Amino acid sequence: MQPIIIIGSGMAGYTLAREYRKLNKEQPLIMICADDGVSYAKPTLSNALAGNKHPTQIPLADATKMAEQLNMQIHTHAWVNAIDAHNQKLSYVKDHQTFDIHYSKLILAVGANPIRLAISGDGSDDIYFINSLIDYRAFRQCLDQKQQQRIVILGAGLIGCEFANDLHQAGHTASVIDLAPQPLGRLLPTHVAQAFQQKLQQSGIRFILETTVDRISKIDTHYAITLANGHTLEADAVICAIGLQPNIDLAKHAGVHTSRGILTNSLMETNLPNIYAVGDCAEVNGTLLPYVMPIMQQARALAKTLAGDQTHVHYPAMPVAVKTPAAPLTVLPPPQEVEVNWETEYLEDGLVSKAIDEAGTLRGFVLLGATAGKQRLTLTKLVPDLIPPKV
Repeated sequence: MQPIIIIGSGMAGYTLAREYRKLNKEQPLIMICADDGVSYAKPTLSNALAGNKHPTQIPLADATKMAEQLNMQIHTHAWVNAIDAHNQKLSYVKDHQTFDIHYSKLILAVGANPIRLAISGDGSDDIYFINSLIDYRAFRQCLDQKQQQRIVILGAGLIGCEFANDLHQAGHTASVIDLAPQPLGRLLPTHVAQAFQQKLQQSGIRFILETTVDRISKIDTHYAITLANGHTLEADAVICAIGLQPNIDLAKHAGVHTSRGILTNSLMETNLPNIYAVGDCAEVNGTLLPYVMPIMQQARALAKTLAGDQTHVHYPAMPVAVKTPAAPLTVLPPPQEVEVNWETEYLEDGLVSKAIDEAGTLRGFVLLGATAGKQRLTLTKLVPDLIPPKV
């Protein structure tokens, strides 16, 4: 019996394996991953300081324990370098040796990589890109060297704002730089973004917007950051959090269709037989949603399909909770193709802003502040499914 092979040991890969094992205990399962195969919740990284979690407390289980729990082989520190879709086999490199292996089904759970800016200066190589527990361990070693550090964060998106809040709560100085005129530019309407920014600024987080970094220079034990607007600031460390790009190269070379991500239908199937994609790399029916809840929906549906019960992924309305305690925020962005008007109610500690379409239907919302957050469940029930269930 040929195995089902999962490439990638992130949340998507492990969730799929776990869900599949609930349905089928015997089918051979193999996971191939380029890292150490440690299972952990990636969202924990951007609020570990506030949660008083040391990097050693973040892992849920190592690869050996996961292999035992899920009755599967896990090949760590291994790189898949080619997929032969016609013969249903792949080759991977481990310990400088190349191995060939056949599969019955192949799942691409290869995730996404940080977008890297072209920044000049002898300090640009020292930028931290925190996209894994391994990355985070290195960054925490840097933080542990001093009681208080000045941290510059490139990118005022969700992850950048979460890290800024976490670092500030831990006693560090956080400055956030972004080319956009507002934080969370892709998620929030302008009036909400301004209120969100104001709350974070009041807590002590600094925003430097509508500019970018030109140069990072080393000066003794710290860095001089030169901005495109001519201003400079000093930092003890720099984090880049401007976004992620799905890993599509392996799929592309195998003949799998790609766009921004690896293209799949609602069964998580690619254009090639018996090859599927799941997680941050998967662009499902033209939609990329690199958040926990969509990944869970994908993994559960695909597990059933792999077990013989063909199941289309169903996306209900899935709000995103932004981990910024200084400005509690829940966002359910309306679909990009839908025209909406924002109706806003201002509260003592925040606001409720609803995205209403031409037919008067609620298509999304933003809840800022603890009081507004209490409306999450009520409002979520009123928003139509993003991908309705198929009968």
